[in-house]
Amino acid sequence: MKDITEKIVAVDLFCGIGGLSYGLSESGIEVRAGFDSDESCKYAFEVNGKKVFIHKDVREIAGSEINSYYKDAAVKILVGCAPCQPFSSYTYGQDKQKDQRWQLMYEFSRLIGEVEPDIVAMENVPQLLNFKEAPVFKDFKDNLKQLGYHNVWHEIVYAPDYGVPQKRKRLILLASKLGKISLIEPTHKPEEYVTVRDTIGRLEKLASGESSPHDFIHRCSKLSEKNLQRIRQSVPGGSWKRDWNDSLKLDCHKKDKGKTYVSIYGRMRWDEPSPTMTTLCTGIGNGRFGHPEQDRAISLREAALLQTFPENYKFVDEARNLRVGNISKHIGNAVPPKLGKVIGKSIVKHLREIFHG
Repeated sequence: MKDITEKIVAVDLFCGIGGLSYGLSESGIEVRAGFDSDESCKYAFEVNGKKVFIHKDVREIAGSEINSYYKDAAVKILVGCAPCQPFSSYTYGQDKQKDQRWQLMYEFSRLIGEVEPDIVAMENVPQLLNFKEAPVFKDFKDNLKQLGYHNVWHEIVYAPDYGVPQKRKRLILLASKLGKISLIEPTHKPEEYVTVRDTIGRLEKLASGESSPHDFIHRCSKLSEKNLQRIRQSVPGGSWKRDWNDSLKLDCHKKDKGKTYVSIYGRMRWDEPSPTMTTLCTGIGNGRFGHPEQDRAISLREAALLQTFPENYKFVDEARNLRVGNISKHIGNAVPPKLGKVIGKSIVKHLREIFHG
């Protein structure tokens, strides 16, 4: 019998620029297509692999359209990472009932019923487990069981356990109609975690607002004079509460709610994994995204590397078409390719056990 990986085909919903798809491909799974409502993701998704990008809102997709990409497949996989912002802790205090994106999980459920894939995989933020506005995750699992997926595994995964250099916690779900399935065992112990230094320590130094003449993605935002003073007084792993002069503190820091956000404007530590990359990870006012020793926020290249995108991953065709905010959003929204590869390896292991014993 041929290697089972020659027969596995996946389609990626909410594919973005292809972090999950790239990781699945690296594990030996053929990803043929990705669907996303953001057309600006098309270039990166298609150019980094032989995959088709379909610009379409998931609410407009029919299962028959997805099934057209599974021709000759022995095993059909449908993966999807619905936009996580409605469930994220970063949206605390916002009216999530008005944010219709959380309902996209129900569209994912609908398409699973129409496509009838053998395996389903999902990645999202841990807060989805306790989303108070609606029992969306429970409904998602219940629907899977009604559709015949009696083997459903889910767990909150700590990304450094799998070699991702950021303190990222993510809810991962795997479901199979074929047999018992789960994520592979962790690959890294705490003393083996990949650190910020391991990942970006060798990169060319930059000043605030500079870009590298050798790598147009290695560029960082320009800080105001006030923010330069703030980053200069910040120490790796510290906080504005302890490190700054009172004259540098913002009015919001003096309010009770503001006092809880101690990591904003902070520096990363060299010898630990970084904080979770977000869509705003290239600005120091949005989290602990200051470089460990240079007086600036991390660059786009550094964010991409911390997300485990390979250095040859193409985000845009050339420098003149680069939109820093857009690429930062794309990188922050992505599933780290290394985590995608772990999901893929888990699926391949599952199928080999089923088909080869």
